[in-house]
Amino acid sequence: MTRSKGARVARRRGSDANSPEEAAARPNPQPRPNCPTENSPPPRAPRLRARDGGDGGSGGGGGACGGEGDVVQVLGAGGDGRRRAAACAPQARRRRCRSDAANPAPATLGCAWNQAGTWEEKNLNSWANSRIKDLLGSLDPLEFSTGKASVYEVSRCSGDAFLVIVRNKKRVGYTYELSLKFKGEWLIKEANKKVKGHLEIPEFSYGELEDLEVNVRFSDEKDLSSNDKAQICKDLKSFLSPIQEKLREFEKEMKER
Repeated sequence: MTRSKGARVARRRGSDANSPEEAAARPNPQPRPNCPTENSPPPRAPRLRARDGGDGGSGGGGGACGGEGDVVQVLGAGGDGRRRAAACAPQARRRRCRSDAANPAPATLGCAWNQAGTWEEKNLNSWANSRIKDLLGSLDPLEFSTGKASVYEVSRCSGDAFLVIVRNKKRVGYTYELSLKFKGEWLIKEANKKVKGHLEIPEFSYGELEDLEVNVRFSDEKDLSSNDKAQICKDLKSFLSPIQEKLREFEKEMKER
């Protein structure tokens, strides 16, 4: 059978292309960019980077997970990176919970609407008036060289008491005037004389109890001489110290509110 000229040429070209001399002469094809070859280094594993510092920062500890409250970001792709991120998430949550427990938010002294504790004032008049009357109405009777007396009622309790919260700090204060009823019995001119009146306490404020004063006002003094009144006033001013002690107790309770 006679072969055509085209078939003979094709066979000759195929023979030439597969010859060792032609294969050695041809240059090796260059690998495509980003394609691995047998001499390429192994691919790097995805890295995790912690934002906002923490245990997983670039310096020092060098862990893969972020610190307390960190946001963990996966750089790279693939299942390996996702597995490492999933492993770090519970660890970061545990650290954040430990941090919150160790550093709780400071308690706010103000009302619910005043969480910043900037300025808030509370009126304590009702509590203060009732408490002062209870404390001073329970004073013990006193005995003197020529008589005895007792305070049996707080007839006037006039003033204001307040609690102020400034910059989440509590401050208390008050200003009052008091009048206490007393009754007693003194030996005057070899006879027992019953005496009634008031112990007047001029205006005083928080922290001023050391300067407290007591003035005596008699309900009926027509049968008393000036010397008798002077002695009775001197005796009655012995109530000053017990009154101060009761008011110190009042101030202590006020600060604890």
